[in-house]
Amino acid sequence: MINETSNSFYTNVVFVTLGAMVSCFLWGSAYPMIKIGYREFEISSDMMSSQILFAGIRFTLAGILAVLIGSIIRGKIILPKKSSIPMILKLSMFQTVGQYVFFYIGLAHTTGVRASIIQGTNVFVVLVVSSLLFRQERLSFGKIFGCLIGFLGVVIINLADGGLGEGNAIWGDLFIFISTVAYAFSSVLLKEYTKKEEPVVLSGYQFIAGGLIMIFVGLILGGHILTVTGKGVANIIYLSFVSAVAYTLWGVLMKHNPVSRVSVYGFLAPVFGVILSIILLKEGAGFGLLHLVSLVLVCAGIIIVNKVGNVKEPQIT
Repeated sequence: MINETSNSFYTNVVFVTLGAMVSCFLWGSAYPMIKIGYREFEISSDMMSSQILFAGIRFTLAGILAVLIGSIIRGKIILPKKSSIPMILKLSMFQTVGQYVFFYIGLAHTTGVRASIIQGTNVFVVLVVSSLLFRQERLSFGKIFGCLIGFLGVVIINLADGGLGEGNAIWGDLFIFISTVAYAFSSVLLKEYTKKEEPVVLSGYQFIAGGLIMIFVGLILGGHILTVTGKGVANIIYLSFVSAVAYTLWGVLMKHNPVSRVSVYGFLAPVFGVILSIILLKEGAGFGLLHLVSLVLVCAGIIIVNKVGNVKEPQIT
């Protein structure tokens, strides 16, 4: 049971801000690192089964890493309650299988820049799902306005890099958006399930379950990884670390704070994704004034959403 003092720590604005920024930076780094992983393992854009296999290996390792870290912290092996197993399986179908099957395939057919702008819509989807479908909080005009400001920042940083880029936009962009919807449902479910189970247990075991399912599907469909390099192995270990740390930390934040207060930080992930894609993949012309404007708008959106949570205003029902 969390006592009042420890709960106030998890809701402290400094902890929420730093925790969310760390998670979003890690997620943002996944955009270019996945593409680098494809390159190192020689997985082309038309090798869908191998993309699923690659993702499955990543998330299985991420789950093992999350459970290992949690077990070290607790001083014993952490195991899910029997009643938590259905929750873990359901969460894995949205958070790992549903989200990342579409994300990995979609990213293979579009640029890191294009993917980041579409992923920027996830804050809106999360807000709508949590407010209108699950009734976890009220949907207000202030929250919508803050989200619009933040999303404008995501649009600007992408358009600043010479347009939306190339790629099979129809399938690539559609699949990225479907993964965003799956993410929204997983975020809301995570908020519900952390009332009954610890975030590290949910994250770790749902990654293992989802990862094994993806490995199985990838192999059945003929997926294979024939080329293995030291850089490729380091890449997949890093991606596993990203998932284990970012989702566990995000789960802690979601457990103790309103969905909108945490999810609005999600705008930072595509911003970090664009900046890191520029640096690592050489997508775009470099960091400039518009990128700075984008960051200001994203930060303004975050501030607005957090401020309106403390004042009374008209609600949308």
